[in-house]
Amino acid sequence: MPSSRADLMARFSQLGIKTQTREHPPVFTVEEARELRGQIPGGHCKNLFLKDEKGVVWLIVCLEDSKIDLKAAPARIGSRRLSFGKPPLLMELLGVEPGSVTPFGLINDTENRVTVILEERMMQEPLLNYHPLSNDATTTIAAADLLTFIRSCGHEPRIVALAD
Repeated sequence: MPSSRADLMARFSQLGIKTQTREHPPVFTVEEARELRGQIPGGHCKNLFLKDEKGVVWLIVCLEDSKIDLKAAPARIGSRRLSFGKPPLLMELLGVEPGSVTPFGLINDTENRVTVILEERMMQEPLLNYHPLSNDATTTIAAADLLTFIRSCGHEPRIVALAD
C-alpha cells in the first residue's frame, strides 16, 4: 500500500521540514495548474517519469516552463534512449497515478529503483511546489528541504543543467 498524504506530512514533521499545502480541484496538466494556483509563491514544477532502453527508471524534476528535449537528455543525465514510464510502473515505484507525479512519491520507492534528476535552474528557486501524492493539492517546500526529504528516502539526487 503506497504512503498516504498523512504519511508524507508525518515524514516532513519527523525531518523538521515546514511546508504549506493548498487544496484545489484536481489538475492534470501544467496549463490547468496555472489557471488554478492563484498566488502560490515559488517555482512551479513538472515531473517526468521516464524509463530508458536498459530498464533504468528516471524521475526528472524541473520548472514547469523548462523544455526538456528527450533526445538530448540522455547525454546530459548519462542514460540511454528515454521514453515515458507506464502507469503500472509509476504506481509500483512512486505510488501515484499519472497527473500526480511528484518527487514526494520517492517516499514509496523503498528499493531505490528510481534515479532522481533535479534541474539546476529549479534548485536556484528558494521555494518549490509539487503535488503531495495527488493532484488535488499543491505543497510548497524550500529547495534545501526538498534535498533533505529526497535523501531521507534513500536517494541521492543529481542536480543537472537540463536546458540550454
